[in-house]
Amino acid sequence: MKKRIISSVIMTIILVPLFFKGGIIFTLGTYLISLLALKEFLDIKSTKKELPEFINFISYMMMTLLIFFNVSGEHSKEIVALTMDFRVISGLFLTFLIPTLLYHDRSKYSINDAFYLIGGIFFLGTSVSLFILLRERELLLLIYLLLITIVTDTYAFLTGLLIGKHKLLEEVSPKKTWEGTIGGTIFAVFVAVSFYHTVINLEISIWSLVLITTFLSFLGQLGDLFFSSIKRYYGKKDFSNIIPGHGGILDRIDSIIFVVLGYVFFISIL
Repeated sequence: MKKRIISSVIMTIILVPLFFKGGIIFTLGTYLISLLALKEFLDIKSTKKELPEFINFISYMMMTLLIFFNVSGEHSKEIVALTMDFRVISGLFLTFLIPTLLYHDRSKYSINDAFYLIGGIFFLGTSVSLFILLRERELLLLIYLLLITIVTDTYAFLTGLLIGKHKLLEEVSPKKTWEGTIGGTIFAVFVAVSFYHTVINLEISIWSLVLITTFLSFLGQLGDLFFSSIKRYYGKKDFSNIIPGHGGILDRIDSIIFVVLGYVFFISIL
C-alpha cells in the first residue's frame, strides 16, 4: 500500500501540470504514454508468441500516424465532427495484412497476429486521439470524465472492501463485487454530476446527466474487466510493473478508455 501511495503522488506531480498545460506538451506527453501502453500490448502477446522485430517496429509507426493524423489540422478543434483520416486506416490494414503473405510461416507471423495488431492499435490509437481532442476542446469536460473513473475506482474498492460479499465476475477479477460496483457508481454519479451541473452547464437536465453519468461509470468498470480478461488469457496479473504498486500503463487507463469511447455517444448532449 505504501508503494502504491508513493507512486500515486509521483504520478500526480508529473501528470497534473501536463494536464492543465494542454497544447503540444500535453499531446506529446499523452503520445509517449500511448507508446508505453502499446509496448505492454505487444509484450503480453509475446508471452504466447514472439512477433518479428520488424512487425513490432511498424506497430509503433502506425500508432504514431494514427494519433497525429487525427489530432492535427483544423478538425482537431471540431471534435463533434468525429472525423478520421481513412488514409491511415487503410494503411493500417495493408501494413499488417501484406506481411502475412511475405513471411510464409505461421509460427512467425499469421493472419491472427495481423488482426490482433490491427484491432489493438486501432482501439488504442483512436482512444488516445479522442482523449487529446477532448482536452483541446474543453478542459472541464475531460475533468468530468476523469472524475467518473477516479471516483468509481476509488469507492468501488472501498465499498467492496467494507461490505463486498457477492462476486461480480470471479473468473476475470476475483476481488470485484456487486456491492463495490454499485457503491462506486453511486459515489461517482454524485461527485461527477455535481461538478458538471455546477461548473460546466447549469441548464442541462439533471436527470439526463444522472443517466449518462451512471452509464459511463458502469462502462468504465466494464473497461477494467475487459482488460483484466486480456491479462487472464495471457496468465498475467499486471500488464507490466512500470508503476510500482499499480502495475502497467494499461492497468491505469483501462477505465478511462471505455469512458471516453462511451462519451462519444453523448457528445451532442454534453
